Amino acid sequence: MKYYNPDKPLNVSEWLVLDDEQRKILVSNFHESIEEFQDDGALTMHSYMHVVVENQIAKNVDLVSETVTKLVRQGLSRHEALHAISAIIVEDIFDMLKDTKSEFCLKKYRRKLEKITAKRWRKGQY
Repeated sequence: MKYYNPDKPLNVSEWLVLDDEQRKILVSNFHESIEEFQDDGALTMHSYMHVVVENQIAKNVDLVSETVTKLVRQGLSRHEALHAISAIIVEDIFDMLKDTKSEFCLKKYRRKLEKITAKRWRKGQY
């Protein structure tokens, strides 16, 4: 895999032969090409969140691909849909860092994936 474009579905077999660092570099290269980030730390974190969600799609984690499809059907770009799913994950990570919960809850994650819509995402509700 030479290029990454978050608005195009992955070639799963090409994605899965890469390690996470190679995947992160591809994602970072895409975002640098559109001059979206000034801060390297923000770009790195953003890129890794793309990697996490794309890995879930590539590994067929329950409801992730379906949620991307649903959000795109509702008017988000695929790229925006990846951000919406990333936001759900980041929110749970933040709660773990604040010690309000001790581990990632897959059941809660699935519920949030089922609940999120393009309309809710645009309102900042996820």
